[in-house]
Amino acid sequence: MGGVEALFEPSSVAVVGASRRPGKLGRVILEQLRSSFRGRVFPVNPKADSVAGLRSYPSVSSIPERVDLAVIAVPAEACPGVVEDCGAAGVEVAIVISGGFSEVGRRDLEQELVSRARRWGLRIVGPNCMGVYRPSSGLDTLFTPSDLLPRPGPGRVAILTQSGSFGGAVMAWLAAERVGLSAFVSYGNRADVDEADLLEYLAGDPETGAIAIYLEGARDGRRLASAISEVSPEKPVVVFKAGRTSSGSRAVLSHTGSLAGSDAAYEAAFKQSGAIRAMSTQQFLDFSRTLAVQGPSRGPRVGVITNGGGYGVAAVDALVERGMTVPEPGPSLRERLRSLLPPYYPVGNPQDLTGSSTADQYGAAMRAFAESGEVDGLMVIALFSVPLLDPSRTADYVLEVRREFDIPLVVVSLEVNEGAARAIESMEEGGVPVFPSPERAADALFALVRYGEVRRRAEVTRWRP
Repeated sequence: MGGVEALFEPSSVAVVGASRRPGKLGRVILEQLRSSFRGRVFPVNPKADSVAGLRSYPSVSSIPERVDLAVIAVPAEACPGVVEDCGAAGVEVAIVISGGFSEVGRRDLEQELVSRARRWGLRIVGPNCMGVYRPSSGLDTLFTPSDLLPRPGPGRVAILTQSGSFGGAVMAWLAAERVGLSAFVSYGNRADVDEADLLEYLAGDPETGAIAIYLEGARDGRRLASAISEVSPEKPVVVFKAGRTSSGSRAVLSHTGSLAGSDAAYEAAFKQSGAIRAMSTQQFLDFSRTLAVQGPSRGPRVGVITNGGGYGVAAVDALVERGMTVPEPGPSLRERLRSLLPPYYPVGNPQDLTGSSTADQYGAAMRAFAESGEVDGLMVIALFSVPLLDPSRTADYVLEVRREFDIPLVVVSLEVNEGAARAIESMEEGGVPVFPSPERAADALFALVRYGEVRRRAEVTRWRP
């Protein structure tokens, strides 16, 4: 069987089931592609000469040009015949949007779909899926219009999901938080193309910095673990495994027709392969967005700089609860902080800059911690509601420290005014994730610590005689 390159980088796409009626799935997909995709788009509808102003064709094989990718949105019973036609036409990958297969007990129909595809070397994504969204090329096969489901812009995170609804919610969330995507693939029942195939491609994708997988069950657990083991030393892989409970496992079976399997077995496989496991939707997002833009942490020691004492205490609790440490400054760092800060400021970790904080004090404190060698990462809590703190200059100092020092750095802040919003956007664009709470920032640092462990273990294994 061939690869999945055409799923991500097609020059031409056919939409089978492109309806003349606005609002139908095939019509929505066609209109999305027509408005955003920079390649050629061909509607396929045997009952129409044109659809949405484009010439329509009765079949994929009747299109006078080669088609790389086909998107199929017709009733389930018609899908095997369409797949046969796509294979005969030389299509490389087909996305079957249609439902009505193994998720409703029609495994026979799903097997026929795959069997016909394999005769031609055609790869199948789905069925029962949303397909692919690739912001850099405008490839968008999602059947929800962009005015109802906001699309994130280009970024460094690739999302792979069995569930289209979960993926759609993640996309809307990322768009709201201004986090970009390199790729989004909803692969549904995973009758053919699976996580391992997609990981293999994304491992070499220069647009992707981190890969995040929503998983309900693995068809071939060993192959998946092997694929993660190959990718994780070079690119972080985040996995959110649904169906952890017995009730959740039953729900998985009725959703995508997958068997959820033993959670303990999955947990062991994730640890062994180097996957970073998220235990909630929030962690899934925060882990992946941070790992996509920051390097691994060398250890669990964190320096906390804050201008809110209560936020500092909450940060310490959150970090310690996640297995990290917040060490007291040694004599040298303590002396330097005293020389840099007003004499009435307490010196410690967390370093409280109080409600009198200024951007220069943040810059001095961050630099002192980063240069000390006493911490492996920084959590900077900047509450811009205090009167002397300039958001723009503070953001400049954050980005300066991030550029100069090889140390993970995350920020806790809130968009309390326009200046704060611009500063947060500037930090995000510069590769520094900003979170509204210490707990989410602690999750982000935990992911970087965990990935540091993955990388170090891979190095030991690689150089073992």
